[in-house]
Amino acid sequence: MITVENLTKQFADLRSGPFTALDHVSFQVQPGEIFGLLGPNGAGKTTCLRILSTVLKPTSGRAVVAGYDVEQHPEEVRRRIGFLSNNTGIYDRMTAWEMVQYFGRLYGIPEEPLQQRIAVLFDRLQMNAIRDVLGSKMSTGMKQKVSIARTIVHDPPVLIFDEPTSGLDVLVARNVIDEIGALRDQGKCIIYSTHIMSEVTKLCHRIAIVYRGRILAMGSVEELADEYHEPDMENLFFKLIDRHEEALKSVLPGK
Repeated sequence: MITVENLTKQFADLRSGPFTALDHVSFQVQPGEIFGLLGPNGAGKTTCLRILSTVLKPTSGRAVVAGYDVEQHPEEVRRRIGFLSNNTGIYDRMTAWEMVQYFGRLYGIPEEPLQQRIAVLFDRLQMNAIRDVLGSKMSTGMKQKVSIARTIVHDPPVLIFDEPTSGLDVLVARNVIDEIGALRDQGKCIIYSTHIMSEVTKLCHRIAIVYRGRILAMGSVEELADEYHEPDMENLFFKLIDRHEEALKSVLPGK
C-alpha cells in the first residue's frame, strides 16, 4: 500500500549549505498495519510524512502510495489518503459539523451519503455534544477530534498521523489511540509518527527509529528487543542515538 525507496530531502541553507532532512529512507507499509516513525523533534519524521502526502517533493528517491507515485500522480494520492498534521488549523467561524461537512464536500461525496457518514463519525468519536460548537470556542481535545473526523470523512485506505496526541489530556489521548486502533482493525494502512514510547508499544506492528534523517533500526518491538538485547524501548531508543552520535564523531572529528 505504501512503498518508500531511498527517499531523500534536502533544504537550502545560505549559511551552511544544503541541509539533509531525510537521508535515503526506505520502508513498506501494508493494509491493516500501523507503521510507527519514532524519533525526537527534528528527526525527519514530519518531512517524510509531508512527502507522502504530496505537500513536499523529494530531492531524490521514490514513494508510492495506494499504487500512485507521489510526484507523478499527486492528485490521485490525495484522493486516497487522510493526513492529520500536528499543526492542523481549525476554522474559528465554523461549527464542528460544518467543518467535517466542508471537507467531505471537497472530496466530492454526494450530500445524502455525506450526512450519513458524518453522523456515524460523530457517534464513533463521541462528538455529538460539540456538533454546534464554533472552532473559536473549542478546547484542544475538541479540535483534535474534529481534525480526525475530517481526516477520515472520505474513508481513505491510507492514513497518516503526525503526533496526533500532542497536547491532549490523557482521556482524550486515549480516545484518539482507541480510534486509530479501530481504523487499523478495518484494514487501513496507517503511518503513525510519535516520540511517545507507550503509543508505539500499544499500537504499532512495526517501527522505524529515525534520527537525523536516517532510519537507525526497523522492525517489531519484539524483533528490536531481541536484536539489540534491550527489552526497554526507551533505553533502546537512546542507545541507538548514542551509537549514531559516536559514529558521527569518528567520521567528523572535532564536530
